Amino acid sequence: MPYRPPLVAHEYFVADPPELPVRARGEGGLSALTAAELVAADGAEVMLKAVTTAEETLVVQVGVAGEGVIRVRLSADATARPRSEGAVSLVTPGTYPGARAGVAPGEPIVIDAGSLRAEIDLAPWHLRFTDASGTTLVEQDRGHTDISGRLRTLPFGRSSSGGEPVAYHESFAAAPDEAFAGFGESFTRLDKRGQRPVMWNFDAFGAESQRAYKNIPLYVSSRGYGVLVDSGAPTEFDVCQSTHSVVQIVVPDDVMDYYVIAGPTPSEVLDRYDLLTCRPSLPPKWAFGTWISSGFRVDSQERVLARARTIRERGIPCDVLHLDTYWQTDGHWSDLRWDPVNFPDPGGMLAELEGMGFKVCLWMNPYISHLSPTFREADQAGYFLKNQEGETYVADCWHGSYPPCGIVDFTNPGAVEWFKGLLRALLRQGVAAFKTDFAEGVPSDAVAFNGMTGTDLHNVYTLLFNDVVAGVTREVNGHDLVWARSSYLGGQRHSAQWGGDTYTSYAAMGSTIRGGLAHGLSGVPFWSHDAGGFTGRPTDDLYVRWTQFGALSPLLRLHGTTTREPWEFPAVEEQAVQALKLRYRLMPYIYSAAVEAARTGAPMMRALCVDHPDDPVAWQADLEYLLGRDLLVAPMTAPEGTRQVYLPRGEWVDYWTGEVLTGSRYVKVGKPLDQIPLFVRHGALIPMAQPKDTIDVPEEITLVAFGGGDGTAEIHDADGVTVAVATRDGDVLRVAVTGPKRVTGVEIVPVTGAPARAEIS
Repeated sequence: MPYRPPLVAHEYFVADPPELPVRARGEGGLSALTAAELVAADGAEVMLKAVTTAEETLVVQVGVAGEGVIRVRLSADATARPRSEGAVSLVTPGTYPGARAGVAPGEPIVIDAGSLRAEIDLAPWHLRFTDASGTTLVEQDRGHTDISGRLRTLPFGRSSSGGEPVAYHESFAAAPDEAFAGFGESFTRLDKRGQRPVMWNFDAFGAESQRAYKNIPLYVSSRGYGVLVDSGAPTEFDVCQSTHSVVQIVVPDDVMDYYVIAGPTPSEVLDRYDLLTCRPSLPPKWAFGTWISSGFRVDSQERVLARARTIRERGIPCDVLHLDTYWQTDGHWSDLRWDPVNFPDPGGMLAELEGMGFKVCLWMNPYISHLSPTFREADQAGYFLKNQEGETYVADCWHGSYPPCGIVDFTNPGAVEWFKGLLRALLRQGVAAFKTDFAEGVPSDAVAFNGMTGTDLHNVYTLLFNDVVAGVTREVNGHDLVWARSSYLGGQRHSAQWGGDTYTSYAAMGSTIRGGLAHGLSGVPFWSHDAGGFTGRPTDDLYVRWTQFGALSPLLRLHGTTTREPWEFPAVEEQAVQALKLRYRLMPYIYSAAVEAARTGAPMMRALCVDHPDDPVAWQADLEYLLGRDLLVAPMTAPEGTRQVYLPRGEWVDYWTGEVLTGSRYVKVGKPLDQIPLFVRHGALIPMAQPKDTIDVPEEITLVAFGGGDGTAEIHDADGVTVAVATRDGDVLRVAVTGPKRVTGVEIVPVTGAPARAEIS
């Protein structure tokens, strides 16, 4: 008998997305707009009555939602809104004073939003978007039919099943060389061409599949535009997968409501996206320091204090201690109560840690074990989501690993206030922030207090959860920081997110990098990951390489199912701590990049296409990134210690050797275990400070000149903005400084052609 491998258990998810119905053979139900007539025009928007191939009458609304932004809606009712609005508004359209709708008999209707225009042909129907010069950016696909005349792509229209509408759809023509990025924290290749992202938040079990904890229905194109869909539904984007030349969008909602956003660069798309949603929230400065976690293991007050003392004794830079699940009683997660046995005096512990310079973050989630006394309290008050019978929905939120839970219903105002009270007491006790774990588990058949179905609530539930936690944290501590695993459209208002429970391998580290780059191109600049990987114990070399990646990420946390404390890796502790000290030395540069990201929406961890959108390779080189504008980071993603690194155009200086390399090419890089491949833009001025145990607001900084040409550095800090302007004068680099900080020196990296000395004024 031939060998057959054992069966692998099928992955089980608490909340799988509901499947769209499949029409029976011969059943109709696919309709496409064929023609439309003008109903109204108000100067910035037109309303049209459209007819379809199914002889339906639908309403199309096309209008300006901001400079460079045009909104398109298709529905049966002009007042229709996305069903997720029952819980939260995801998008707020703006205005543009120069907007106009040009309507002339026999001519296409032109909607002018400044840097973006829409041209509408009424019969036959067609919609095209151009830049201000008339160059096409994107247009509706004109429909692909086979030899029998059947549509092979989804048209701009609606689908029905069993006589009921089930989804709206849109299709855009795609150029053969067009690249697409975004869609949230997607761990697959950065260019999503050939993929089919579904906007449904999963407990993804890692970072190595197309499932994502954080979905955002936004993408940016290499042709200089973005598309945003306003819906909390499980929207599906077929990105040139079933048909290579078409992006197809299916929205199982009451309306197709989308925005085309002008670039031409990804940064400009994200800037306009922020105006439709919100600007990113800047974390407090201490959050940019090292976070060291207890790990997913039993903890105690004694162990926490011992950990803190060891960190200080060994000179490890650290600002935050994170206490994971076991600050609570085992099996009661998450009842938001200290384990009275292992933590007999939490207030005293928090005060002692504060005296040592540590902030404390606590793990929590919106699920409460049915074994917890808190469950009975909330159940009796009706604070949990319900099942179809009107009873508390007790769900297997831990996939069989821990007791079933109730899911707090944040559409219930009473539940919100009750939950805030649990958190408020901890914050007043001295807790600095919360790690908001899970929140991807709202089952599709659940029923909320406000009447929403689980399907409609599922994606936006995480926004309600993080809004509550951020709100009470702001009330007590004055900042919006949450350390969130799940998110959705507009989630950049929650100022820290991390990449979930990834495996400990080089491959998983690579897919984690891709997730961070995709999330940055989806409007979320403040992102992190579990340095060292989450599941299992990393090898010594992987621990160092991942710590180096973490040290040059927007935010940094050492966390896993086993310890990630540096001294538990004695053979490589020195190399790991060197990486942390490099981060603290670079903090003036890193924090300045953070302030810029909060102001503009451009990511801190920038895919190369952010700064080089016209370079086709920049959309494909997705295992490296720019941290801010001037540092190119290429984490070592293989144990051999060598890799290929793509350098964009210009000249780049090897941070470690001072070697100058010409860009627009791949170079083979080998680095010993104590060095991460790191390059600096030639001519950059990098502000640095002497690393300390914790992050502070230094009065004095040093500028490091890589190449010593003309350049400018803006240093942002709590004490204001300091500007340093360097001018080359023969062999002298003259640096003029204005602002509160004192530049105590200018270090000139010895690269070919660098000036001999610097003078500060």
